[in-house]
Amino acid sequence: MSILCGCCPLLECVYCLGCARWGYKRCLYTAGHDSEDWGLATTDEFEPVPRFCRYILAVYEDDIRNPLWEPPEGYGINPDWLLLKKTYEDTQGRAPAYILYLDHVHQDIVVAIRGLNLAKESDYAMLLDNKLGERKFDGGYVHNGLVKSAGYVLDEECKVLKELVKKYPSYTLTFAGHSLGSGVATMLALLVVRHPERLGNIDRKRVRCFAIAPARCMSLNLAVRYADVINSVILQDDFLPRTATPLEDIFKSVFCLPCLLCIRCMKDTCVPEQKMLKDPRRLYAPGRMYHIVERKPCRLGRYPPVVKTAVPVDGRFEHIVLSCNATSDHAIIWIEREAQRALNLMMEKEKKMEIPEKQRMERQESLAREHNLEYRAALRRAVTLDVPHAESMASEYGTFDKAQEDQTEEEEETEEEEEEEKEETDLIAPMVGESSSSSSVRPTYRKKRNRRVSWDELIEHLFERDESGNLTFEKSDLPQ
Repeated sequence: MSILCGCCPLLECVYCLGCARWGYKRCLYTAGHDSEDWGLATTDEFEPVPRFCRYILAVYEDDIRNPLWEPPEGYGINPDWLLLKKTYEDTQGRAPAYILYLDHVHQDIVVAIRGLNLAKESDYAMLLDNKLGERKFDGGYVHNGLVKSAGYVLDEECKVLKELVKKYPSYTLTFAGHSLGSGVATMLALLVVRHPERLGNIDRKRVRCFAIAPARCMSLNLAVRYADVINSVILQDDFLPRTATPLEDIFKSVFCLPCLLCIRCMKDTCVPEQKMLKDPRRLYAPGRMYHIVERKPCRLGRYPPVVKTAVPVDGRFEHIVLSCNATSDHAIIWIEREAQRALNLMMEKEKKMEIPEKQRMERQESLAREHNLEYRAALRRAVTLDVPHAESMASEYGTFDKAQEDQTEEEEETEEEEEEEKEETDLIAPMVGESSSSSSVRPTYRKKRNRRVSWDELIEHLFERDESGNLTFEKSDLPQ
């Protein structure tokens, strides 16, 4: 009895210290920390996001020809190109409402799915239809209720989508959704990529998904592996991508919220992140991440939004942010508005820079290479952190084929070196004369082309210093 009396106060003290530490960390933690080391998104890759947000908003309209909730920019939808619209009555609660839109302007076949309907029990049932580690898929785990809903949509629209994909071979196939719909859209993309024969052996590169305010619906190895297909868009402090507690447990514990917070507190305090990463059943937000940051810590008001992007492995929105905007940042209306603001700022910046069309096209090609390298680096990182099934997922796509990888990297480096040499030669030619442009760079400099040469080294090879210390052209390089 005396032992129990002595242990209880000790346990209470430990628990209180743990809660105090958790609250302290949460109060100091801001959403900007999640993406502070990420790179900036470009205009070309982020351009579709506001457009797909508006397509998703259009699903809420009863009559697209007479809209009631149209945003200032409009939905951007031609009613004649809207092929079908399915309501909750049509799906009988097996899937959220969605539309199929044939976008001839952007050469895209779009399936847009609305978010959670708070008035529909079927949506809650879909979220609750999952247990930790219940549904395996392609070497990982997915949310059971969401993948069943995606399977229903694919079965219903398989014939139409197959005909459209065959009729328009140059069009992409895009699945876009918000909140609950983002999970269904993500599962649709997984099913189509995994079983391309259902849509006439569609190429993986033609399939893409935009998950707006995504739910955590797949294990980490799948989230990284499908980063070349799936893109997640998150606005600042949005709570849903950060909610590591299974959604079914949240709804089941809604009448005992203190108990849920206590469990969450103890898990965050006592379970290290490395151990969480090694749990193959743990679900994460999918694919490549785009984080819209518009507020700064300890400052009031909104700032011009900045979009960061990466394919993270560890630190993948693991911490909930204690913010009064955690729920409002989840709203599709706010996401569309801030995404459009961010895109407008990107376009204004590019307009001021007056980037030539040729350089713009070259930038698009280099962006694709950068994404590919970042994608492969994320897969390597997953193996380094001992993420379950990471090695098996790499072998299927040849990502860790050492010979092939080294050859690809050597080819990319050779191409970059040739481009740099051409640019430097073009720069030197006007100064030293056309006749000497091929011989102006001395052999010692050319031998160093197998490595990255700095600007200072280039200057040393092209110029010499006189007695006063000023730089002058070498006599051997001057035209006769």
